[in-house]
Amino acid sequence: MEFAKRMDRVTGSAIREIFSLLAKPGLISFAGGNPSPDSFPNADLARIASDILAKNGSHVLQYGGTPGIGRLKETVVGIAAKRGIKATPDEVIITSGSTQGIGLASKVLLNPGDSVLTESPTFIGAIQTFLIYEAELAGLKTDEFGVDPADLEEKIIKRRPKFVYLIPTFQNPTGRTASVERRKLAARICAKHGVPILEDDPYCDLRYSGEAVLPIKSFDESNGVIYLMSFSKIISPGLRVGAAVADAQIIRKFNIAKQGEDLHTPNLSQEIVEAYVHSGKLEAHIAEIRKSYAQKRDAMLKKLEEFPEGVAYTRPDGGLFIWAELPEGCDAQKIFAECVEKGVAFVPGTHFFPDGGHKNTMRLNFSMPSVDQIGKGMDILKEVIKKNI
Repeated sequence: MEFAKRMDRVTGSAIREIFSLLAKPGLISFAGGNPSPDSFPNADLARIASDILAKNGSHVLQYGGTPGIGRLKETVVGIAAKRGIKATPDEVIITSGSTQGIGLASKVLLNPGDSVLTESPTFIGAIQTFLIYEAELAGLKTDEFGVDPADLEEKIIKRRPKFVYLIPTFQNPTGRTASVERRKLAARICAKHGVPILEDDPYCDLRYSGEAVLPIKSFDESNGVIYLMSFSKIISPGLRVGAAVADAQIIRKFNIAKQGEDLHTPNLSQEIVEAYVHSGKLEAHIAEIRKSYAQKRDAMLKKLEEFPEGVAYTRPDGGLFIWAELPEGCDAQKIFAECVEKGVAFVPGTHFFPDGGHKNTMRLNFSMPSVDQIGKGMDILKEVIKKNI
């Protein structure tokens, strides 16, 4: 069978390939990016779903409108307002997770050969999507404060990208949070050059320390930022409910593009999310998730303090990930193979760089394993790293 040429540059996701190794009994995994199953409000969602189907099943089980259920769009407008974002329902579309928003932006904005700028490193799923749409990717220099403004402007002038993709809050994979000043500068620079920003913000509710920072979209005076949000990390990823907030003209294009993908995000999922957000239980639920994840983050950071000299790592204020850098010359891929043999997995960092390289890096997830598993797994990882330095 002959496949489309657009698939030539896209290999299987490194994370999916790693997951194929995770069936080993007793394996401690720091490789995923999933919320803990213990965080799902199963009983509450079961009651809500049952009530929805009993009272309104004939409507909910029918086809729905592509833009999403009106009440949920209003709810998204309210959530956006709390984040400093002014929007109307016409500027919102309900998506099948924020990941679909990345795909919709690519579908409506990219032609083959167009340039996209991303943080380096960045979310591997976004890299895969941009490559499928035949974009040319270039990484932006980053530090603990976010994207380097000078590098951003220089590469915009040089490459004339169709958009810039950023995850400014608890970034995947580094866990870093961009400063307010860097956010304002990114919005200002991109607006100056007429380049949209695709702001991916699925982790912002998972803050365990530090002060909340407003999204880039809140500083967007030219309405050139496409803001993606998700209910996956605070309610359930399996429901596949997220949203995009952007200029109404962009949302209309998203609506057309989404019609050909899934017609609409499942009505039942939308109704469950809408009901749970207004159930009076969401704030307490998020507080409980934060408490649990903070304990896990702290347990992993404490273990990292015992690692050999020369191992650097981030100290995230929230999210799901810690990023580690080994001394130059170390190969995280080799360390990964040895760790899997000993019952531990993580994701080698090279897969998150649009320009490749950086083989001495790794992403560690702390949301899935228990505190006890974190202790045991990090001890194994430490010993393997010691042997390879």
